[in-house]
Amino acid sequence: MSTIQTDFDRIALVSADGAVQNEHYQNFLLRHLPLPCHDALEIGCGTGSFARLLAKRSENVLALDLSPEMIRIAREGSTRFPNIEFELADARERVLPDESFDCIATIATLHHLPFREVLLKMKAALKPGGVLLVLDLFEPERNLLRLEGVLDTLSNVLAIPASVTLRLIRQGRLLPRCEVRAAWAEHERHDIYPTMSQVRVLCEEMLPGAKVRKHLLWRYSIVWEKRAVKSVPPA
Repeated sequence: MSTIQTDFDRIALVSADGAVQNEHYQNFLLRHLPLPCHDALEIGCGTGSFARLLAKRSENVLALDLSPEMIRIAREGSTRFPNIEFELADARERVLPDESFDCIATIATLHHLPFREVLLKMKAALKPGGVLLVLDLFEPERNLLRLEGVLDTLSNVLAIPASVTLRLIRQGRLLPRCEVRAAWAEHERHDIYPTMSQVRVLCEEMLPGAKVRKHLLWRYSIVWEKRAVKSVPPA
């Protein structure tokens, strides 16, 4: 985790912009936000762009990140949002009280953490009726003898021009600056992504009824509502 912290401190210093591929799906996630939403949690808030969107729809937002530089930039950019609390924290160690949040969101962070352990932790911290929102990256299937491998290869071909176009529209550039590319390239040396099969198996086991969806820009989403447990009246 210290390596990941160092990576994101470096990324924060050279680029305060979020990844356009993640930002493209923020509105998709927001459509699944429960209403009303009193207390929201974001794990891996980065520079705070999604936390600020949550703050417009939630009474209170707790936003956690491992990187001091990310937290510093998030606080500087969120002075108009007194209902956001940015906290420097390791999600593995941060205690999350049971049934405390109406929404828990995490974007491009779960692949840095022990998947099963953190998923269980988030599940326990959701209130009954609360919603878990995950957007993260997956490892494409590379076996072209399988249908999913063919589809993932086609998706990769389509995703590259789509990603470049999004960056041009949102940041006015075809490519990130050299120092930004170098910082991300160094970080990606440490990244390990799950396959979609692994994601689906874990969700079937731990999040019954979760909606798992593969997206174009090398992303997948999980949307899961925690059902209230119906009490059985005494006989």
